[in-house]
Parts: sequence; C-alpha cells; structure tokens
Amino acid sequence: MTDIISRCDRLWTNARLATLDPAVGPGFGLLEQHALGVAAGRIAAVVPMQGLDLAGFQGEVTDCGGGLLTPGLIDCHTHLVYGGHRAADFARRLQGMTYQDIARSGGGILSTVRATRALSEEELLQRSRPRLLTLMSEGCTTVEIKSGYGLSLEDELKMLRVARRLEHELPVRISSTLLAAHAVPPEFLGNADAYLDLVCSELIPRVAAEGLADAVDVFCETMAFTVRQAERLFLAASHYGLGLKAHAEQLSGSGAAALAARFRASSADHLEHLDESGVRALQHSGTVATLLPGAFYFLRESRKPPVDLLRRYRVPIALATDLNPGSSPLASIRLMMNMGSLLFGLSPEEALAAVTRNAALALGWGDRLGTLAVGKEADLLLWDLEDPVQLACEVGLGAPSSRIFKGEVCHA
Repeated sequence: MTDIISRCDRLWTNARLATLDPAVGPGFGLLEQHALGVAAGRIAAVVPMQGLDLAGFQGEVTDCGGGLLTPGLIDCHTHLVYGGHRAADFARRLQGMTYQDIARSGGGILSTVRATRALSEEELLQRSRPRLLTLMSEGCTTVEIKSGYGLSLEDELKMLRVARRLEHELPVRISSTLLAAHAVPPEFLGNADAYLDLVCSELIPRVAAEGLADAVDVFCETMAFTVRQAERLFLAASHYGLGLKAHAEQLSGSGAAALAARFRASSADHLEHLDESGVRALQHSGTVATLLPGAFYFLRESRKPPVDLLRRYRVPIALATDLNPGSSPLASIRLMMNMGSLLFGLSPEEALAAVTRNAALALGWGDRLGTLAVGKEADLLLWDLEDPVQLACEVGLGAPSSRIFKGEVCHA
C-alpha cells in the first residue's frame, strides 16, 4: 500500500471518475477503474485500481461497484431566500404581459419585496429551507444565495443571515451575495442614486464587517440600475474586499458584461444580449459567463446567449437555476443541464463542466471545488449510471446514490 493511501481516512474503490479535470483529459476527464481517497475532508489520492493493495488500510472503504463518481454539483446563481410567490405574474405573462409590464403594474420584484419584508427571520428560514433541500437532493453540494428582496438595511441583512443559518444547519456549502441593487425600493422611487448612497455607505460596510456576504451583485438593466451606477457599486464593494458579480445583458445590451470584465468580476450572468465586443472583454478577465436557461425558458425569450462566440474566445461557461419566484421558479440543476444542451446548444460534457468546474470559478472558488483532483474539497457524488451523458439527458431520474460532503456521506 502506498504511503499516500495509508494517510487517507476513507477510500472509494472500483469507481469510474468523471474528474472534469482538463489535466486528465478532454470532456469529462474520465478515469476508468480508479480509487479516490480522502483525508481531512479533502481529496488526497486519485489512483488506478490495478496494483492497489489495501492490506493494512485502517480507514473506511466503499466499493462503488463500477459506479460513476463526479464532483458535487454547484448552483452558482439562486435567489432562493424569499417570501410569497408570483403565481399571478405567471398568469399575466400567459395573457401576453411582458416582464417589464408586470413590474410596472405592481408585480415583479417589488411584490416579492413586500412579501419578504413581512416575514420574520425565522419565518423566512422555514420557507427557504425546503428549496435548498430540493437542490441538495439532486446533488448540489454548493449553492449561491442572493439577497435582493429586502431592499432596506435590515431586510437585506435578514436575508443574508438566513443564508448563513442554512449553511450552519445543513451539509451544504453556501456562497452568499448581497444583491441590494436588485431594484429601486418604493421609498426611493425616482431617486436610485440616493438608494445607492445607502447601499454603498451603510449596507456594504455592515455586510463586510459582519461577514454576511462573499460578493456583491447588481441588476444592470433599463428597469433597474445603469452601468454608471453599477460601477459606483463595484468600487464600494471592492474597497471592502468583497467579490463582484453582475446580472448583465439579460433584456437589453447595456455594456454591463464589459464593466464586469474590467473589474474582473467572478461572473456576468444571463447574457442573452451579449455582443462580440462584450465577449472579447470577458476573454482575458477571468470572468465566467453564467447562463440561466430557466429564466430564458420561463420568460419565453427568443434571443439566445452567444454560445459559439463564448466558445471561440474560450470564455468559461457556467449554468445555474436562477431559482426565484418570478422568472425561474425551478429548483433543478439537472434540468438546467438539459436546457443548456437543448436550448443553448451545450454538449453534455460542457453542461457538466458548467455545473462543476466552471460554476466553482463563477464563485471565485475554482481552487477549492469543481474537479476531482488532489487537494480539492471532497464534495463528491456517486451515481448508478452507465454514461455521464445521462446527467444532462435525463431529468427527474437517477438521483445520486451517495452524496459526499467534505469527505462524509451526507444525504439531503
């Protein structure tokens, strides 16, 4: 038995590994007949079964029986902490109203703001937990959660505290994001700059001091905030060492993706109206293009993100659910893989990379998560599947047979 195996706490043997590690190979980075060892919650060994001698091994051994091991799935864009629902918006949309029309008529984001403000922190926690558990049951081991339905100092803090509490309660890794610049609250109607004063001078410093968020996001759109206002927000967030993200080019071309690239934001999300100049800006920035096919589908959009351009310029592509009550009430990362393939033209290999390796990059955690490589966090999934293509092909079938979080088997 090699020294490296003897130092492991646990070992998964007789597995097919979809490592998603480009150093291993293209596509899924498949390794047949391998073992994976874990020590202190991290991957410590990836070795072939041939010649592996476990005599004297003191740790726990799980025989995978030829099953498929993948990295844990990562949902890198959600709004799952909220109150109420938006069924009325859905009905209005079926009658022909647009997203913007619904917002102007009193629905949309501000209707969720009213419902979220009305809940106590404990009530909000109780309503949010089942949504997170649903994502976990499909194999998510890491989930990003945004605020943005409070739009006041105390209500935004309330949402972020709920996100942190969920992480403490459940075996899941949470990346929390301050999205106070989601919409202009009713109290500041017609005066978005005054609201940004509050966000930049009071909310961001408080969030940073209390460790409630890993990043700051902004909805840069004609119905929300301008590129100039987003730049101001980014400067304030950068001053306090917070990461940066942007809702960009969803409903119109604004130049927000280029702004995100200039600030080296971890991700620019949506991107249906991204043009080639915006793609070029992303090319060398390290900013991930996060595509949200659930919102594209649910809003019945017709303009697709420029996937071919993103490929040509080698911009990493992530996929996420955008789970929210209005434009993507869909709690299935596997469905997003399927939609990313069928609606946007991603290959099954690209779709799995988009919810593992590239989703980790979109959270700024690419050095910790997203591939089966020595030194990474041991967030793993064991699947009873013959082909990893099934992960994108099949929806609602074949939940992971084992969910491993930080090296421990922790089912949702």
